[in-house]
Amino acid sequence: MTQPNSKKSTRQHSGYPSPIGNLLLLVILLLIVVAAFRYLQLDFSALTASENLRQMGGYLAEFLHPDISTPHLLALSRGAAETLAMSVAGTLLAAMSGIVMALPAAGYFGWLAKQLSRGLLNVLRSIPELVWAALMVLAAGLGPNAGTLALALHTAGVLGRLFAEALENTPPTATEAVRLSGGSHSEAFCYGTLPALWPQLAAYTLYRWENNIRMSSVLGFVGAGGLGQMLYIHLSLFQQAQAATVILAILMLVLAVDSFSQWLRRRGNPGY
Repeated sequence: MTQPNSKKSTRQHSGYPSPIGNLLLLVILLLIVVAAFRYLQLDFSALTASENLRQMGGYLAEFLHPDISTPHLLALSRGAAETLAMSVAGTLLAAMSGIVMALPAAGYFGWLAKQLSRGLLNVLRSIPELVWAALMVLAAGLGPNAGTLALALHTAGVLGRLFAEALENTPPTATEAVRLSGGSHSEAFCYGTLPALWPQLAAYTLYRWENNIRMSSVLGFVGAGGLGQMLYIHLSLFQQAQAATVILAILMLVLAVDSFSQWLRRRGNPGY
């Protein structure tokens, strides 16, 4: 006779949330959403107004005839090469800086170095690329130098944190085997830790490169060069035909980089 009561007591104390608690949480979330909409005073009815729809349709129609003249295509090729170079150089600098900062961030050089390096990584990645680009434009001037430095600084913070977590989660079995065989700490890292860690580090780096090729197309809006700067200039001058060609070039470049990155990951990891 006491078995159903014992099951009920076990269910109540098993750690599962009660239905009342779930309902209360749902009501709180709905209230937060409603409060956010009211605070921002969002009015989506303007999107369906006939006059606004006509203006948007007319503006989009101007993009249906991209400029494919030879001078413009030559300028696009130079801008695409600049954007690609910015993403490659920025990602490479970030990967090298990230692995250097990841070692102390993973605790390889003591508690103090771990806290300092983690604080630096937090600062680097908490500042968006656009803000870094605006600062680098002031420091290095307009052009791809500012964009490359902006990508490198932000991505170094992201990759450094990812690399540090990967180092902390790597099983120490191979490293201990090298140490027991008489190897030094550096040899244990190079021949024990790094081989097991390398595919993960490469995957993180390639993923950030994919993100950086998109972001490098946006950094031009603050004067950091590349296709983004061309797009900003054409949009500012209401040259929709030229802007449409730039948008197509950005899309093709992003798709090409994504495909190439996936191919590299498959070569490095056949099971991917």
